[in-house]
Amino acid sequence: MNTSSDALPDWVAPVGAALNRVWRIAGTGLSFLLFGIGGILMGLVVFPLVWLLTWNRARVHHRMQFVIHCAMRVFVEIMRCLRVMSYSIEGADKLREPGQLLIANHPTLIDVVMVMSQVPQTSCVVKSALFRNPFTAGPVRSAGYVPNVDSARLVDRCAEVLAANHSLIIFPEGTRTRPGEPVRLQRGTANIALRAGKPLRPIIIDCQPSTLTKGLPWYSVPSRKFHISLRVGEPIDIAAFLDAGVSRAVAARRLTAHLEAFLEQHRHAHRET
Repeated sequence: MNTSSDALPDWVAPVGAALNRVWRIAGTGLSFLLFGIGGILMGLVVFPLVWLLTWNRARVHHRMQFVIHCAMRVFVEIMRCLRVMSYSIEGADKLREPGQLLIANHPTLIDVVMVMSQVPQTSCVVKSALFRNPFTAGPVRSAGYVPNVDSARLVDRCAEVLAANHSLIIFPEGTRTRPGEPVRLQRGTANIALRAGKPLRPIIIDCQPSTLTKGLPWYSVPSRKFHISLRVGEPIDIAAFLDAGVSRAVAARRLTAHLEAFLEQHRHAHRET
């Protein structure tokens, strides 16, 4: 039986919590530092080597994408081993199918990393700023990713990727949605699906406690290590939105509204399970 002399002093718990917080801040900073250094090294060394050693130019993008996939997995495991985060994936095997249009909600800074770490071969719609960032320009260009610039060209380029039976990842919100805000989607994703004639495979991402959100600095870590969960859903068929006589614009509006409601509903349902 414990006596009062066996009890830890009152200061031990808060000091331990403070040290844990400092550790996670340092671990988060180290993770992002390694991510930046890795991006530069891949752009300067790894990707040029892949380009030089790949005689079949049609395979260059595929090999680049696989290298990025491996790098993303390493980054995720670094964060996990540093006890900054933990993660879980439900339905990861569904992501291996080629030629899919993958869509996901966007609560955190590392959503792209999490999804790409699970998909060995995929293209991705990314912000055009990444093509000008020294940490990311080399990888995104070499992998043949699609910059989110001119809307008409974006739709055509994405349709070309899907027509070639390559998978494509899109975050239709366009930017991170802050906690408590409703999901608002850009219509480009619906236009891409309708143009390509492809169903959409949804990925529901949740992060608890909330962190790495829009407007929140990376060093503002939560009270404990965060957990990111990904749940891969069943394909959303677009046929119901292509009724006879309905224009493409109307179909895109209907599909966008459906996707907003779907992601909003499943985001909350995922959090409650």
